[in-house]
Amino acid sequence: MKLRFWGVRGSIPCPGPHTLRYGGNTTCLEVRSDAGELIILDAGSGIFPLAQSLLSQLPVSPHIFITHTHWDHIHGLPFFTPFFIPGNTVSIYGAFDIVSGTGIDRVMEVQMQYSYFPIREAELKAAIDYRTLGIDETVEVGDASVTTTLLNHPVIDFGYRVACNGKSLFFTGDHEPWYNIYDPGDEGYAEYQAMIEEKQRSMDEAVRGVDVLVVDCSYTETEYQASKKGWGHSTFSYAIALARRAGVGKLVCTHHEPTRADDAVERCLAEALAANGVGSGDPEVVLAFEGMELVW
Repeated sequence: MKLRFWGVRGSIPCPGPHTLRYGGNTTCLEVRSDAGELIILDAGSGIFPLAQSLLSQLPVSPHIFITHTHWDHIHGLPFFTPFFIPGNTVSIYGAFDIVSGTGIDRVMEVQMQYSYFPIREAELKAAIDYRTLGIDETVEVGDASVTTTLLNHPVIDFGYRVACNGKSLFFTGDHEPWYNIYDPGDEGYAEYQAMIEEKQRSMDEAVRGVDVLVVDCSYTETEYQASKKGWGHSTFSYAIALARRAGVGKLVCTHHEPTRADDAVERCLAEALAANGVGSGDPEVVLAFEGMELVW
C-alpha cells in the first residue's frame, strides 16, 4: 500500500510563508492498493494538485470517500479535473445526512449551483457514480476494502479503515473525543458515561492493529479544555492515547489548525510527546505534510 498526503490543514486553506513546510491545502489523502486501485480520502483543496498528477494516467477510475460534508473536506471536488474529461469513471462515497434527509449524491449538486459555480454538474463529462454508505459497511475496491466507522462530529462523520493484503490504515477525518455532558452526581451521568465508553471501545476496535493511524489533531489539550469542546476536533494527547490502546504502528497527526504556523505545529507535537511520555515501545508519532508518502 501507498499513502500520500495532498492536504493536511483544517477549516480553510492557508497558503503563505508560515505554512511552507507542512502545506496550506485542506484535507486530501491518496491511497494506492497493491494492485494500483486509487482511493481518495476527502476532497479538500488538496484534491486539485492530486487531480493534476492524474492527467498523465488517463483514463482513471478513482474512488473518493468523503468523511463528512463540511466545506474543508469537499470544497475541492468541483476542481477535480478528471470530472471534465470523457472516459473517466469517478465513484463518490459518503454518509446519509439525517438533517437534510439526503445521500452523498447531493454533495456535488449543492456546490455547483448556479449562484456559486459556473459549471453545472450535468455538464461534467466523466461517468459519476454515487454510493451512500451505512455505519460499519465495507466496500470492496479491487484488492482493497474500505470500512466505515461512525465518529463524533457536529455532522455525520465516518472514519475509514482501508485494508489490503494484511496491511491497513485508519483515517478519522474530523473527530472529537466523546465526553460526558452531565456533571458527576447528575441523574443522567452514569448512563451517559457508559454510552460514551462503549462508543470509544467500538472505535478502538475499528482502529486496532492498523499499520498507520491518521488522526485529526487540531488542538492542544489546554486549548481544547479551555474553549474548543463541542467544535468536533481532537487533540494530540487523545490521538497518542488512542494509538497506544489500539496498538498501531505509526500515528500521523493531521488537520493542522489554520492559524498555527509550521514552527508552532512542531512545538505542539513536541510538548504533547513530552507530556505523554512517548518513548521506545510506543507507536511512532509524526506530523503530516503535503507530499509525505508512506509505503508498506
